[in-house]
Amino acid sequence: MAVELVYETHSTTEDNETGIATGWLPGRLSQAGRAQAAELGRRRRNDGLAAVFVSDLDRAIETAAIAFPGLAIPIRQDKRLRECNYGDLNGCPVETLAAIRGRHIDCPFPGGQSYRQVVEATGSFLKDLKDRWDGARVLVIAHSANRWALQHLLAGARLEDLVEAPLEWQPGWTFIVP
Repeated sequence: MAVELVYETHSTTEDNETGIATGWLPGRLSQAGRAQAAELGRRRRNDGLAAVFVSDLDRAIETAAIAFPGLAIPIRQDKRLRECNYGDLNGCPVETLAAIRGRHIDCPFPGGQSYRQVVEATGSFLKDLKDRWDGARVLVIAHSANRWALQHLLAGARLEDLVEAPLEWQPGWTFIVP
């Protein structure tokens, strides 16, 4: 069997709107982000989900809380679904971060972590997911670095290409965890 994993990025934050790379800082949804979270709930509420897993950073938790109030299935926070820790650069301008992302695939950001470490944390999450939720359909609400990790681990994409590509958004990605 397998786990069907539906991935959604947390909704738009105030930092996103002002060009700030939040990293491990909490972040707050903007007015547009709160509307997006409500839309996420409408889009996924009757999706046959067995559980929702969410990063433990505030912006992802807020997204899930708005999207799924009173949901009868479990919503579980997991720190392994955190965005990359940019260390000294948490809260820097997005342009600053974008210019150097490729240098931190294997080399951690000063005071932070590397994208490869995000892949390792996401891989650990996937192993536990497979062990406990085999045959289920689950939703994950997390961050760009986690999506790259999923695309790398489950779709064979090169991490180097993902980190260097322009950021993209769409209403969900679906992966199979074999």
